[in-house]
Amino acid sequence: MSDTPGRHALGPGIDPGAGLRAGLRRIPWATLGAISAGGVLGALARHGLVVAFPHPAGGFAWATFGVNVAGCLLIGVLMVLVTETWRVHRLVRPFLGVGLLGGFTTFSTYVTDITGTAAAGAPGTALLYLAATVIAALAAVYAGTSLTRAIIRGKKPDGGRS
Repeated sequence: MSDTPGRHALGPGIDPGAGLRAGLRRIPWATLGAISAGGVLGALARHGLVVAFPHPAGGFAWATFGVNVAGCLLIGVLMVLVTETWRVHRLVRPFLGVGLLGGFTTFSTYVTDITGTAAAGAPGTALLYLAATVIAALAAVYAGTSLTRAIIRGKKPDGGRS
């Protein structure tokens, strides 16, 4: 930077703070606030469940597993409702989907649980937990979207083949 007032390394008459101020005005603060508020609530709910239902070292982390699967099911339901069924305020999806359910589900804790379980001498349980969570979470999203669409359309979940 130059010691001359009004002159910057970027060139004469260029205010490096001007771009930052303009960029800050374009940031969707309401959306970030909705995501943050939902994230706090989701993370608190998850934390409460994980504390209420702890798992022993080397044991299957049932609370985290249940949170992730339930959260994925709800994400599937929510996305169908807010994109295909309801007309909602523009902040509902960021608040509920990204914030609340994003904070509720916890794949970082899932990875930590896998590492801890393996380190506790239960690599088989860690591997089972790793695979079961991914499979169950994907199945839950699919079930949430499929069942919600079927209910909304008034059809049986099996496509009417009963």
